[in-house]
Amino acid sequence: MRGLACVLMFETHCYDSWLSADAKKTEFFRYSQMGGTLPAPLFIFLAGVSVALVTEKLRGKGVARGAIAKQVMWRGAEVFGLGILFRVQEFIFGIPISPWTDLLRVDVLNILGLSMILLGVLCWVAGGGDAVAVAMVRTRNLVLALAAAAVVSIVTPALWTAWRPRFLPWQVESYVNGVHIFDKPQVWLFPIFPWAAFAFVGLAVGFWSSTDFARRCEELGFLALALAGVAAFGGAWALDRWGPAVYGAYDYWHTSPNFFMARCGVIVVILCLVYAWCRWGWGPVGFSPVQQLGRTSLLVYWVHIEFVYGRLSILPKGRCGIAAATAGLCLIFVAMLGLSVARTRWSLRRELVG
Repeated sequence: MRGLACVLMFETHCYDSWLSADAKKTEFFRYSQMGGTLPAPLFIFLAGVSVALVTEKLRGKGVARGAIAKQVMWRGAEVFGLGILFRVQEFIFGIPISPWTDLLRVDVLNILGLSMILLGVLCWVAGGGDAVAVAMVRTRNLVLALAAAAVVSIVTPALWTAWRPRFLPWQVESYVNGVHIFDKPQVWLFPIFPWAAFAFVGLAVGFWSSTDFARRCEELGFLALALAGVAAFGGAWALDRWGPAVYGAYDYWHTSPNFFMARCGVIVVILCLVYAWCRWGWGPVGFSPVQQLGRTSLLVYWVHIEFVYGRLSILPKGRCGIAAATAGLCLIFVAMLGLSVARTRWSLRRELVG
């Protein structure tokens, strides 16, 4: 799934950066950007799944809940630090145009790191001592994760409007609602509300896949997930159309819990389709460029940004037609795939030498 998110990310960023103003008025551009609603939620969701799987593995080895939480939170702090480092890099490359406030912009890596820290806290709260059954702890993690996701998504519209914590400095409030320096929340940033909710949903899905039932009846477990995803999407659509008006300001595409639930439904269905493809399709056969990109998703994300949006952009920004931008997209895909393969081979060589 990370590989799919990378491909969608390349497509969204390339067309957004390179297409001219006239090209952006076309239906082609509008449909090309629809895929852009998925990469960030996919990455954050998969971080939650990974934390659940790592937590289960460590619990199986008898590691104490405090040590597990510390490891997860420390990894989250590392990712958050990488997010700060990325912002510093972009600021330096953008001198003298880039404002100093870009150093404090809340981006994807920032929210990934913070989300993992929050997941570590939740796993510590849910975990018990040796006398607590493993299945009970797992269930508690799953329920708490879903509850946390629900709370985050439900309070998001208010925290962006009526309940804005204006008493906080914008540097801190930006992590709540993405206000940055603009005196109102910005939809292109990645604050905790609502983005951390995707990590909590991923954590719940990861723990579900670790239940005795899902391990014993793997196909039925993923079928249940797929049905839950379809139900979530259908329920979100019904609530948006016929549900009561709860919020004074309702922004479906950015802060609505209904849109969050719909996207979660789509992500879960995609996860199940990927599982089916890998189990019964061509997934295990030969070399998969998409799977390869997924192995080094952080690296290709970091590098491609500079060649698409930065000073090293391989095409003139905002001045290309659809054909030229598509050719550039293909070049970015091949280049990032080559970088990914080189990084994987280098890692393998280091392991062999070590």
